[in-house]
Amino acid sequence: MSSLTGMRPGAAGTADVTACRADFPALAQDINGYPLVYLDSAASSQVPMAVIDEIARYQSHDHANVHRGVHTLSHRATEVYENARTALQRFINASRREEIVFTRGTTESINLVAQSFCRPKLRQGDRILITHLEHHSNIVPWQMVCEQTGAELVVAPIDDRGDVSPDSVVALMDERVRLLAVAHVSNALGTVLPVRELAAAAHARDITVLVDGAQAVPHMPVDVQALGADFYAFSGHKMFGPTGTGVLYGREELLDAMPPYQGGGDMILEVRFDGTTYNELPYKFEAGTPNISGAAGLAAAVAYLEAIGMNLIAEHERQLLDYLTNKLAEVEGIRLLGMAPVKASVQSFLLDDIHPHDLGTILDHQGVAIRTGHHCAMPVMDRFGIPGTARASLGLYNNRADVDALTAALEKAREIFG
Repeated sequence: MSSLTGMRPGAAGTADVTACRADFPALAQDINGYPLVYLDSAASSQVPMAVIDEIARYQSHDHANVHRGVHTLSHRATEVYENARTALQRFINASRREEIVFTRGTTESINLVAQSFCRPKLRQGDRILITHLEHHSNIVPWQMVCEQTGAELVVAPIDDRGDVSPDSVVALMDERVRLLAVAHVSNALGTVLPVRELAAAAHARDITVLVDGAQAVPHMPVDVQALGADFYAFSGHKMFGPTGTGVLYGREELLDAMPPYQGGGDMILEVRFDGTTYNELPYKFEAGTPNISGAAGLAAAVAYLEAIGMNLIAEHERQLLDYLTNKLAEVEGIRLLGMAPVKASVQSFLLDDIHPHDLGTILDHQGVAIRTGHHCAMPVMDRFGIPGTARASLGLYNNRADVDALTAALEKAREIFG
């Protein structure tokens, strides 16, 4: 594993988080003759050398299939894979490692809950409650299961700041609601939802709670027990790990009662033509050969984040988001979207009448990488009457120089389109 340069102590005895930038090789390149300024971590974060090294080490020395082999490499691969599960359990404070199910990402995790938990339980007239700011991955699976069962999808509103009133959500928690599914942090607007408060209200009404944590886990400490989440879903590629990796946390008693999501190898104990006995948790939800190297890389990403400290990362990004928001507000013709009082790591904006895609292209010509479009949150865009936004999103490796480069590039875009 590479050295964690982000742990260099600063003058006040705290670590300089931005020193971690040296651990990310992709950031040390030029784009179109400019140093890369990467402000698209909400889509996918860059990967530190520690993760790259661990994946290479596993593939070079330990690679084999897991669980079923008696030879040495299979034992090693199994140890790598199961140690990753233990690392994820610790990272989000699940009570048992059996509550950690490996998936391909947040999307698959939510679909698993929709089809394995909700579909057998929902009846005509039941309701699933979400908010207006959800990612498509926390909308479409519920629409599908509602079509399959006759249940109804109910949506809590957002205000002009992109904020969600807890009272408006609670007001919709009637006796027909069976599941509350909410983002921890909005990917389009950065709004941080009061998950603990909402979960407590839901549980008081016997409503199960799923949290989409894709945009929270890389940016702040997450304790699923303290939050009161019954299910918590997140992705590896947003937390400095490999793509195609993710986690579904579920309370053991809920997972234990759920039927498998997919059938095949490794999710069984015994197969007969007259019936099959399923494996124990969490393996009954992990059919087929898993992404073992991905799990190795995800565990390395967890170790990397833990070595820096999630509280330190959260504070660094809070200060940098304030700086970003203030600097953007100084740009003539800017319109900021998503100004909730509690936010994390994301700022969406429009500039004059420049189409976001054109703006993103001009910025890329200056080495500045942002995301443009609807950000898989089309209902949010509809709420504000726009087709999309430009979005700058932060990671632990960003600094004020990145923000300054963004605002300078925006000024140049204004000149070009002037």
